[in-house]
Amino acid sequence: MNLQYSGEEKIPVSPAAVLAFVNDPGKVGHCFPEVVDVTVQDPTHFESIVKVGVGPVRGTLKLKIELLPDPSLRRIDMKIAGGGFGSAVDLTAGADIVDAGDGTTILKWSGQAVARGPIAAVGGRVLDAQAQKLIAQAFANVRQQLSG
Repeated sequence: MNLQYSGEEKIPVSPAAVLAFVNDPGKVGHCFPEVVDVTVQDPTHFESIVKVGVGPVRGTLKLKIELLPDPSLRRIDMKIAGGGFGSAVDLTAGADIVDAGDGTTILKWSGQAVARGPIAAVGGRVLDAQAQKLIAQAFANVRQQLSG
């Protein structure tokens, strides 16, 4: 099952502060919803264990994340691959870090996910709605962390 998402978050700090935050695996790793654990491997790789519940399918996924920063373009991309409870997910996501001109930043994000196994068998609308909610929450968590 292929899913695509996009959205934006207005963050009340400078683009430089947002760029520094999203390029730090120890910080951005804790923005995933329902995160259980984050293990930083190096400046661009980390693993995260997250709780997932889509309809009747519930469990934990172990995700391997690679950050692909491009500071010159004020952009961050990431590749996420993982699985658990017989399911697998591959996600590519990216965000443009745009100066809003008033000391704030617009984080314009998009992502594409491919799910396989029981989590994909739940059904398109249920999985789509839950995935959209989780991705939007992750970017809202970035805003919340930087706003605090």
